Amino acid sequence: MSDYVVESTHTPEECLRDLDTIVQEDPEVLDKFEWGCLSGEHRGFAIVQAEDERRALGLVPASIRGRSRAIPVTKFTPEQVRMAHEQH
Repeated sequence: MSDYVVESTHTPEECLRDLDTIVQEDPEVLDKFEWGCLSGEHRGFAIVQAEDERRALGLVPASIRGRSRAIPVTKFTPEQVRMAHEQH
């Protein structure tokens, strides 16, 4: 399993419709996202663990999945950062 940031974007006009879709399909998904809508940044972000990108995107309802992406992410330790400096 790997960590992914799932980002789902929408326009201000799509905002309530997309949020309604999430609530109707799986209300628990709404709680997994942090939303930028109230600041004018109409996108949601969730950090999930999944076997691959496709499964990470499975969190998002199919009707809005085309406007979403899953980005593999990694945490670094101070030791890893030090080692990266030594290799460059």
